[in-house]
Amino acid sequence: MIPTLPQDIQDDLTQLAQRYGQPIIHDATLEFNTRNALFDPLNATDRYGEVCMVVRRPNGRLITMIKTFYPRGGYRLMTGGINFGEPVLDALLRETYEETGLEVKVRSFLAAVSYRVPAVNPQPLFYTFAFLLDEISGTLGAIDEHERVESYREVLPTELPQMADFLSHIPRHTSDEFGGDWHDWGIFRSVIHRLVWQALQSKEN
Repeated sequence: MIPTLPQDIQDDLTQLAQRYGQPIIHDATLEFNTRNALFDPLNATDRYGEVCMVVRRPNGRLITMIKTFYPRGGYRLMTGGINFGEPVLDALLRETYEETGLEVKVRSFLAAVSYRVPAVNPQPLFYTFAFLLDEISGTLGAIDEHERVESYREVLPTELPQMADFLSHIPRHTSDEFGGDWHDWGIFRSVIHRLVWQALQSKEN
């Protein structure tokens, strides 16, 4: 599916695609200005990628969140790291519970994204795998206090492009919280929102 990944991870993703549907596969190039532009999670050494949890509530809206140190208005879809050697599905369910406290059912494999920063390395530095999940039960609230979730907001799927535009236009400001510039972070985070929207649109048609 993504040839730059190790074979065991490719096999895992192929099985997930067979079970939950073929995702949009996208190779994103991030044109950051300096060689020192990398930040968490693009420079992470404890994980190669993350899951994106597109949690759909019974009312059809999607859960987004903002952390205590994010720029104001910077709500986004939830993500969580995949540990080395951890199956993607295990990471998806673990991270969903840690960040929401909800029991969910996996519905669709929406998108698989690789990120390149040419100024640093021509090869992908990080990966995001997005899944649509339906809320089954539970009370919304972060189980892991270290996630520093400030609040949640429900959005319609049609609002995802607007969220992506907001994220990609966050003003430049260096932050010690994640070791980078908020503008670059917003561009990075905007990618998955546009792809999730595209994937949801295609599944409706």
